[in-house]
Amino acid sequence: MTGLHAHQVVIVGGGFGGLQAALALRHAEVSVTLVDQRNFHLFQPLLYQVATGALSPANIASPLRSLVKRQANTRVLLGKAVGLDAPRKILRLADGELPYDTLIVAAGARHHYFGHPEWEAHAPGLKTIEDATSMRRRIFAAFEAAEREEDDAKRAALLTFVVVGAGPTGVELAGALAENARHTLPREFRRIDTATARILLVEAGPRVLAGFAEEHSVNAAAALAGLGVTVRISTAVVKIDDHSVVLRHGTEEELIATGTVLWGAGVQGAPIGKAVAEATAAALDRAGRIVVGVDCAIPTHPEIFVIGDLAHVGGIDAPPLPGVAPVAMQQGTYVAKLTLARLAQRTLPPFRYRDPGSMATIGRRLAVAQVGRWKLSGTLAWLAWLFVHLMALVRFENRLLVLMQWGWHYLTWNRNARLITGRDEKPTDS
Repeated sequence: MTGLHAHQVVIVGGGFGGLQAALALRHAEVSVTLVDQRNFHLFQPLLYQVATGALSPANIASPLRSLVKRQANTRVLLGKAVGLDAPRKILRLADGELPYDTLIVAAGARHHYFGHPEWEAHAPGLKTIEDATSMRRRIFAAFEAAEREEDDAKRAALLTFVVVGAGPTGVELAGALAENARHTLPREFRRIDTATARILLVEAGPRVLAGFAEEHSVNAAAALAGLGVTVRISTAVVKIDDHSVVLRHGTEEELIATGTVLWGAGVQGAPIGKAVAEATAAALDRAGRIVVGVDCAIPTHPEIFVIGDLAHVGGIDAPPLPGVAPVAMQQGTYVAKLTLARLAQRTLPPFRYRDPGSMATIGRRLAVAQVGRWKLSGTLAWLAWLFVHLMALVRFENRLLVLMQWGWHYLTWNRNARLITGRDEKPTDS
């Protein structure tokens, strides 16, 4: 085992980037400490399936200790990073301190409500297991409340779901909600027809899936319409409360009575990013990401790397890289290699992202995918999406469990994980 006298690499965050960096250092003569607030690695791209009852949280999460248990040079600490003493090379935790020689900050991002943090109480985002189970509770509790509601207008509001943001997360959420209402829940309720549920997908931009080719946006919008989802493009959210959302299209405003608003519109850097920036005089962009050089390091502190959703690589004027898993994983591998190269007094070329392509699923046999010049839609894209996401799960056990759940859902339309758990945090009038 590598001793504590070795070069100390501290990694903040066990997501895609942080875990990849740790794995890339498994044979190195360094001592690695992986710090995270959670004791598991989470496969975030499938969180929407937890939120809509298709998968259980354990299906898409793996204990960090089990993932690095064969790495003799690596330890895992459960803790929250809250600050930094950059001159002394000390990472401050909520309950202690941790020295480092190289620091890799891969803390990810949280939801961004564009200057309206009060909306979070009414419109949960989707970044953590807790977010997903909160969404799941709100979605299925709305159907349960509608079953008991006597007033027609209140029942209609309970059966109205508004998804804000038509990127991959919003599109996937809206499609899964429609499949629940049209195929999974009918015949389970006696007083309501779940197929009449109204699902609105609201996008401030001119098209859905703006990061994809325009033809994919057209295909996705058509597929959503086929599922019964109403898409509102060029429409902004101006107000959200516990009982409604106000939309603005041009100069016209519309109040939508609803008890369930789901947020997928934007992200901002994790809070630790601000603390790191203040300690190192690094710049933050408008989304709270730390501006780093082409080597993913903070210019004034080259021993500190920032990767994944928290990093804006290449300077403030460079276009930010997409907040997707391949970016974080490639950066994790890169900074691990650069750390070892520096110890060997070698250099590496700047980080360069190699785009493996983009995919989004709308529903059963409905998906879009683009890899280089190849553009797929429909069943073939859906099968490709299934395969890529299945193989990206880090443990064989998770792959097997997810495959079984998907197979059962395909045969029966049933979503077995439709559990209403936890307490309702929605604000009340009392």
